[in-house]
Amino acid sequence: MSKRYMALCVVVVSCVIFVPLLSAQQARFAATPPMGWNSWNHYGCNVSDALIREQADAMVSSGLKAAGYQYVNVDDCWEGMRDANGNIQPNDKFPDMKALGDYIHSKGLKFGIYSSPGPKTCAKHEGSYGHEQQDAESYAKWGVDYLKYDWCSARDVYKPAEYPDAFRKMHDALVRTGRPIVYSIHGRGPVWEWTAKTGANLWRTTGDIKDNYARMIAIASAQSGLEQYAGPGHWNDPDMLEVGNGGMTDNEYRMHMTMWCLLAAPLLLGNDLTHMTPATLAILANPEVIAVDQDSLGAQARRVLQVGPVEVWVKALHDGSRAVGLFNREQGTIPIKISLKDLGLGSHATVRDLWEQKDLPPISGMLSVDVGEHSAVFLKLH
Repeated sequence: MSKRYMALCVVVVSCVIFVPLLSAQQARFAATPPMGWNSWNHYGCNVSDALIREQADAMVSSGLKAAGYQYVNVDDCWEGMRDANGNIQPNDKFPDMKALGDYIHSKGLKFGIYSSPGPKTCAKHEGSYGHEQQDAESYAKWGVDYLKYDWCSARDVYKPAEYPDAFRKMHDALVRTGRPIVYSIHGRGPVWEWTAKTGANLWRTTGDIKDNYARMIAIASAQSGLEQYAGPGHWNDPDMLEVGNGGMTDNEYRMHMTMWCLLAAPLLLGNDLTHMTPATLAILANPEVIAVDQDSLGAQARRVLQVGPVEVWVKALHDGSRAVGLFNREQGTIPIKISLKDLGLGSHATVRDLWEQKDLPPISGMLSVDVGEHSAVFLKLH
């Protein structure tokens, strides 16, 4: 293709945005944001073959698979050394990666793995630098369906101007294997500006999330303005979910999930799936909330109101309706008002409460909602 960019008209409070043209690899995968689980947030380096199998089992038995979650992703610390031919080997905690992949696939799930374009991963294990094609072929043989590729030590061997090409190397290697593998990258700097050159399906837009309210809110607020870069096959990634890890209240976790779904973010669970409270499962498996994230239009929400601790975000949906998130980031209940016109709607609208899964009375002219402290109200208006 001679042009890297094309104009797409997306109706989100009437705007024209520019979205990068997709490579053939991007266009084939991740038509909606990937949904699954990743080992890092809860377990860090304390991972093993047995633990990953337990999480896969729990994804099925809990009903999360039925809710749409499908990837079971092993993050850092699975790596061993390379053999005499330079082929990457797993460490002793992962005796047979192909067998692990086969087990995950037997559950109707998909298998994800982790590496780095640098000589070492973030946890100082073997990276893919100089072995991109070998590693891609190993992943394909093991049945890998998803690769998270994390910058880390690549800064020691690449200059900033070389970042896109460094990530492109692995993309091209994955394509040559012939296996469909979703490609997730964590670069540095304004990654969204050059991801069209890398072939990535999703890219981290922030540093690492933490299981605390302040960090979650800071990441969420920082996504404003990035909506022009997201769409089917290519997604902004504000990092994985912390829901259920214990550092926030259920209301705060509901805010977390609301914002990630509005952002059309990948929904990668970061908790222990074998021990979830009913409240955690209700947050993660709510079908109407997930449907906003997975909407086929692929629009990312825009922030249309920010006054003090109040924010309102709106996301266009494929049927012409709007998903609206109203957030109170501070203490006490706050009444939030916004006109239907500012939400990109006409003078009248039907209202559906997505968390409560019930219809509310129709409204005219103005949406008015009381929102409790550290809480979100999540609505669908048509």
